[in-house]
Amino acid sequence: MRKGLNLNRLSSVEADKNPLPPLSGADAPLGEDIRAVALASLEDMKAENTVEIDLAGKTSLADTMIVTSGRSDRHVGAIADRVIKDLKDKGVGNARVEGLPACDWVLIDAGDVLIHVFRPEVRGFYNLEKMWGADRPQDRVS
Repeated sequence: MRKGLNLNRLSSVEADKNPLPPLSGADAPLGEDIRAVALASLEDMKAENTVEIDLAGKTSLADTMIVTSGRSDRHVGAIADRVIKDLKDKGVGNARVEGLPACDWVLIDAGDVLIHVFRPEVRGFYNLEKMWGADRPQDRVS
């Protein structure tokens, strides 16, 4: 060990008994809370055609996917900004965001909840509801 560097050495038993506190000093919200915050933000911002898809048991990416639309690229950007702000205010400061500069399709990854905000034309092209939805038709055997 270098001189002047004072490191505490804990055994694995001691480390298990004394876990580190959360970084922000607050407990992170549960997936259900994140979902509720996102849905409330979308409703406040007048997002259209909001669909919630349960992903539990289908993938390990997330438990819930929310797909919604804005009327224009400005509306999509405003919706995304509001969701990000409200999540940050509730303690989800580590949400990852993709697509915000173009605002055709913005993805907000808040851990257990994925939020997709589309322009209507882009949403129709990718059709995530059909890909991930529970009403997906079964393959037919010829």
